Order: sequence, then structure tokens, then C-alpha cells
Amino acid sequence: MKSFTLKLAAAAVAAACILPGTASASGGGSGPNVQYAVQGKIGEVITNPYKIAPLTAVIRNGGYQLKDAAVRIVPKHGGAEIKYNVSDVQLRTHAGIPVFGLYPDYNNTVEVSYTLVDGTKETRVENEVYRIYAPGIHTETNGTAAQHHAMFETEVKKVAPEFKDRLYFINNFLPSGGNVARTTWNNPMGGALEWVYYPQNAVIDTAGDVRWYMFVSPIYDPENIYKSGIMMGFHQADDGFLTFGYGQRYAKYDLMGREVFNRRLPAGYADFSHAMDPAQNGHYFLRVSSADYRRPDGKRVHTVRDVILEVDQNGCAVDDFRLFDILDPYRDNVIKAMDQGAVCLNVDASKSGQTLSAEELAKMDTNNQFGDIAGVGPGRNWAHVNSVDYDPSDDSIIISSRHQSALIKIGRDKKVKWIVGSHEGWKKEFQDKLLTPIDKNGKPLKCEGSKCEGGFDWTWTQHTGWRIDSKSDKDVFYLSVFDNGDARGMEQPALPEMKYSRAVIYRIDQKKMTIEQVWEYGKERGFEWYSPITSVTEYQADKNSVFVYSATASLNMKQFKSVSPNPVINEFKWGSTEPSVEIVLKSTMGYRALPISLDKAFSR
Repeated sequence: MKSFTLKLAAAAVAAACILPGTASASGGGSGPNVQYAVQGKIGEVITNPYKIAPLTAVIRNGGYQLKDAAVRIVPKHGGAEIKYNVSDVQLRTHAGIPVFGLYPDYNNTVEVSYTLVDGTKETRVENEVYRIYAPGIHTETNGTAAQHHAMFETEVKKVAPEFKDRLYFINNFLPSGGNVARTTWNNPMGGALEWVYYPQNAVIDTAGDVRWYMFVSPIYDPENIYKSGIMMGFHQADDGFLTFGYGQRYAKYDLMGREVFNRRLPAGYADFSHAMDPAQNGHYFLRVSSADYRRPDGKRVHTVRDVILEVDQNGCAVDDFRLFDILDPYRDNVIKAMDQGAVCLNVDASKSGQTLSAEELAKMDTNNQFGDIAGVGPGRNWAHVNSVDYDPSDDSIIISSRHQSALIKIGRDKKVKWIVGSHEGWKKEFQDKLLTPIDKNGKPLKCEGSKCEGGFDWTWTQHTGWRIDSKSDKDVFYLSVFDNGDARGMEQPALPEMKYSRAVIYRIDQKKMTIEQVWEYGKERGFEWYSPITSVTEYQADKNSVFVYSATASLNMKQFKSVSPNPVINEFKWGSTEPSVEIVLKSTMGYRALPISLDKAFSR
């Protein structure tokens, strides 16, 4: 009996030691046994391989070496085709073939071609077919009436043939709900940490279908001050990676969702938003604030959107541009003229149409009011810088200051080189930096106050002042801007419906200190295209085109909590005032958008 019991125990131990993924047969173990399905000649399919991009997959290499791969996502009937080549670098990085652009809640047909290397033997496989199901779109909800779907809907109004292959990255977000903005940053005084909206980042094709979105939960947590904020400042750099920031972080990921880095800001800086420029010198320029600044009057404050931080590849703070020391933080002309109902994303319907008086600005100092409020002086939102761009030709930066309605070039020596903006209100030290408007023949245009003749206009509460690199040199500077249009001419119009926005391009002669307006669009669209906040204008070298996103078109401030705007995507051939593309997004709060290149992402 004792011997029988020992034999049973030994058998139980042996059975317990059979590892998952192996099989046993009569006469002994048969070795490893793969349990997952393999569709083609190589390895298994892994969907959402890096946890934040559910509409991606990797077809693993199956232990083989692969090279010369290509991918095609077979489009739905009437849909847009996605196809791209995959470099050997990408094949090694992902241990297989990266698949981008799956349709959600759909059994996708994916064709792949590749060369399979088995020892010294190479086999070319053409158009091998995989069926890959991708789940439906799942995002968080903010619990408000303004959200109608898990993702925005689209209406494609126009796409010219040469733009059919476009993919557009959309950087939107949900209006603030009860599950965000639960924290306060008041150390030492003020700051913008409460500025929190839930991300809604996606890629659409020209049929209007979502082909990628970011499932942010693994990297974003509104209950953690160091993993919260608004995801903003997206760019696709020349290396194909996405760069962006949020709250107290800045990050770099590839389109498959693989993290390159996701870092905390250096300790002396806080509250990233709006702008992260991957510069030609290999560094990153971040729009942040000073976490602790002692004002000339001795008060210690947490500043608001007025510092440009330069970090190197290792995250070291190599330089900064403290705009309260470089510019005049007490210039109040624009701030007194702005509509206080929409101060960028701080939408407050109760203040719609209201402006600030000199007396109200003065009381802020008397009452020690600091924080994310429109006002003058460090510790308040006096500058509201919403873009930064590096100019490698002279080692300088260009900033867009919304609350100064000015685009300003600043050198490495922290001195202002030039200012694009109304000449009103600038101190004597800046007078010779103000550009002179000219017509196409080089003749100076007459300007009175903030208004000029000859169809020329400055930009007002603008966004995205970016250098057009391929058309600029050390002397001539082409500048693209989205002119939002609030406080146009340093005033509010008699009726809100008289407001309009523009996409605009200027030519600046940096030696002669002149500026010519060479292209504009939007004035003719009037109030229905007007975006009081956010938005982008950006030149696209690959198609010699201008991309425009009027990101808060049709924003009704009084209904903002229940009805979101309907942003408009347009793209123009260079010089044309008729768009080649128009796609309307339905009921979503837009910030920025940009064309995405799969060649940059996968073919290099």
C-alpha cells in the first residue's frame, strides 16, 4: 500500500512538471508544441503589440530573417488604400512585419510581401494574405452631453485625386469632465496644472475612416499629476517618430506605439502644453513654465506659459528662454481687447464678449491674484506661447504669443531679432524690431493704429507660427500662421458674427526688416469657419501644399458643455485659394492636426 501511494505521488509530481506549451505522448515527451495559430509561412500575429495602438499588429518573423517587406491593407468598398514598404531596420525592431491602419471592429484583409532568409537560402513571398480582426474603438468617457460617440464622426466634402493617399493625424480632446481636473497646483503660487482634458488622438484616411487611435490608459492617468494634462504639440519628425507632451511630461513614440522615451520635465520647469519642437540640432524645444520664479517685487510665483526649455537627447536642460526677462510682460493692449469667454481652452460662456479693463488688471496685483488667468506680469497668462520653432540658419527660435498677438524671433543671445504684430504698445527698446508691411512691389503700406491698407493684416490671438524651411534661407523667411482673429484690430466687433479666422503666409526680408503677405484663406468663409482658439497652418513639402485645420469652427461658447465644435480640415496646392481637400469632423473639440507619412515611419 505504501509503495502504491509513493507511485501515485511520483506520477502527480511528473504531471505537475509538464510545462504549458509542451505535449506528452506515449513513450515520453514529444518536445515543444506551439499552441497559437500561424496563418502564413512565418510567425504568429500579435495585435496591439505595445498596448496603446489597438489598430496595429505585428506578424512575427517566426524565427526567420526577413527583408524587403511591404504591407497593403485591403480597403473596404469605397475606402482608402493603405500600403507602405518596411525597412529592414523596422523588421528587426518589431521582430516581424509591422501592420498599421487596420479598420476597427472589422476582419481586415492584409497582404504582405517579403523575402524570407533561411540560412543561405532566400525565398521571395508575394502578397501573402492574413486576416486580422481589430476590435472596435474604446476610449474613456467624460460623462458630459458634449460627447456623442467613442470617436468623432467625419464628413468628407472634397478630396482631389493627388491627395487621396493622405492620412491625417488628429489631436483632439474631450471637454473637461468630472473624472479629470481633480488636482490643484499652488506651489508656490499659481500655475496651470488644472488644465486637463482627456486625449482623443486618431488618424483618419481621406474616406473619413479611423485607421489608428491612441488608447492612452497605459500612459495617462488623470488622477496622477505626473501622468495627466493635455496631450499637445504633436509633430512627426523626419525620423518618423511622434513627439508630444502632456502636463509634466514630454514623450516620443513610433506609430506602432513603441516608446522611445516618456520623461518627466526637469525639476525647475512645469506645465508643458502646446509646443514641442524636434529641432534640426537634435534637441527638443518645449513650451513650459518656471516652477519657481522670484519676481522683482519679491513674490515667488509659478509662471504660466512663458518659458521655452531646450533639452538634449538625454533630457538635460541645456538652455532656456525666460520670456518675462526677454519681452515686456506688462504690454496689455491685446489682453484688454480679447474676448474673455474663450481664452484658449479656458472656455467660460459667462464671460462671452467681455473684455478686461486697466483697472481690473491693476487689481490683480493689489489682490495678489496669480495663476492661469489672463493678466500681465509673471505669474499670470500674459504671453500664452502656443508654438515654438527652431531656425537652424541663425540658431534662433520663433514663438507665437497669443496674448501679445505677436510672432517673435529670438536669438541664442536672448535678444529679439524681429516682431510680427501690430506696432501698438511696444516699449522703445523693441521699436526697431517691428517689421514694416510692404506690397508685392516692395512699397511700404500705410498703417494707422493696428490697421493697414493694401489687404495686409497682422495676426490676432494666432497659433502655429512656423518657418517654411524649404522656401527660406538666412535672408528670406517664409512664415505660416493660423490667424484666429479674436481682438482683430485691438477691438471686439459690434457683433460676434463679424469675426473670422485666416490661414496666412508671410514673406519676411530679415535684412530689410520688411514683411509681405503672400497668401491667405478664410476671410471669405466668415463666421462659420471662425476658430476662436486652437488650430494650425503648416506647409507640406512632400506635395508643395498648405495644410490647415480650423479646429474649433462653429464653437458656440454658450452651448459648449452640450455641443462641441465641428473642426474643418483643408489642404491647398501652393498658391491656390481653393482647397483641394475639405473634411469636417463632427462634434469634437479640436486642437491640431497634421498629415502623417508612412514612408517616414516604416521605410527608413
